[in-house]
Amino acid sequence: MKNKVLVRLYVPEIDFAFDVFIPVNEIIWKVKKLLVKSVSDLTGGILDLESDFTLINKVTSEIYDNNSIVINTNIRNASELILLSVKENDVSLSSYASSLQ
Repeated sequence: MKNKVLVRLYVPEIDFAFDVFIPVNEIIWKVKKLLVKSVSDLTGGILDLESDFTLINKVTSEIYDNNSIVINTNIRNASELILLSVKENDVSLSSYASSLQ
C-alpha cells in the first residue's frame, strides 16, 4: 500500500497503543480526527471526542502542524506517534514533548 503508512499510536490518556494505517495524502488535522474517532470506537467511547488533540512523534518529540500533509512530514512506516489531548492554554505540552527526548 503506497498510499498509507503503518504507525504505532500511543494514547497515554487511556493507556492504550494501536497499530494503524494512516493515509499519506491527508492533512494532519483530518488524520487526527480519524484517529480520535477510531480510538473512541475501539475503546467503547472512553476517549472524549470533544477534546482537542495533538499528534507528537515519540522519537523526535516533533509536534505536527495541523495544516501539514502527512507525506511532507517525517511520518513513515513504523513511526511511533502519541495522540495527546490538550487543554486551552496548556503550557505543559511543550514540556511533555521535551521530556520524551
